[in-house]
Amino acid sequence: MLSREILRKIKRLEIKTSRLVEGAVAGSYLSTFKGRGIEFTEVREYVEGDDVRAIDWNVTARMGAPYVKTFMEERDLTVMLMVDLSGSMEFGTIAQTKRELAVDLCAAAGLLAVQNGDRVGLLAYTDRVELFVPPRKGRRHVMRLLMELAALKPVGRTTDLAPACGFLMRTVRTRATLFWISDFMEAGDVRIIKAATRRHELIPVLIKDRLESEFPEVGLVELSDPETGGNLLVDAASPAFAEYLRGYVEQRENARSALFKALKAEPLTLWTGASPINPLARYFLRRARLRRH
Repeated sequence: MLSREILRKIKRLEIKTSRLVEGAVAGSYLSTFKGRGIEFTEVREYVEGDDVRAIDWNVTARMGAPYVKTFMEERDLTVMLMVDLSGSMEFGTIAQTKRELAVDLCAAAGLLAVQNGDRVGLLAYTDRVELFVPPRKGRRHVMRLLMELAALKPVGRTTDLAPACGFLMRTVRTRATLFWISDFMEAGDVRIIKAATRRHELIPVLIKDRLESEFPEVGLVELSDPETGGNLLVDAASPAFAEYLRGYVEQRENARSALFKALKAEPLTLWTGASPINPLARYFLRRARLRRH
């Protein structure tokens, strides 16, 4: 049973997001994804003004005259929200945890999709599949999906991508746009997600909190690892800790960069304490420009 607090929060989120996803943001979504999914319909003789890139050279050679392939746009697209709910996503220092920001992003992407007539599904994971909501259309479906995500108390605390990707490949057979939402503290074996991207179009969404790389010099402080439960007492004002933090942050950023490079996917980076709407709009517009060129 969902608590009244969660219901109120999701309603506020719906109102706030609905106001913001219209106009330029909706247009950028349309520019990015409409026309992505197409299916072959027929071959016909070339007429002046046709795109020469559509010429079917095999048919042209057989017929002795130029022929072009024609395509029909797929009107039903699928958006899958794959959300990391491991312990590190519970971290947040600016009035918002990384998990709460992930829910905000799911609301924005989900409402944009249903506004465009697309299906939306959800796969939440830790070291196991925590929640799966099959892709469907409609605003009511997206609101139920968001409520279940916000109310979910994960069983797992650590991260293992293999069960989630295996489940995704078995259950979502049609091509989808896959928003992979995580802090990418532990991305796992790149070959696993690569297998999924052979079928689905991947959009990595990197959720970050500034305190993870800009720790204040507050003296002695006990740090806790939310995934392992381990605690460590450190002197945050010491040069040794500052040097360790710089090295750790650099190593983590290099690992993330290597992952995204291997996947050939540009991440959308979001920071806790800020709305995901404007970064999402800029990301879509940039993708739309790249597609045109």
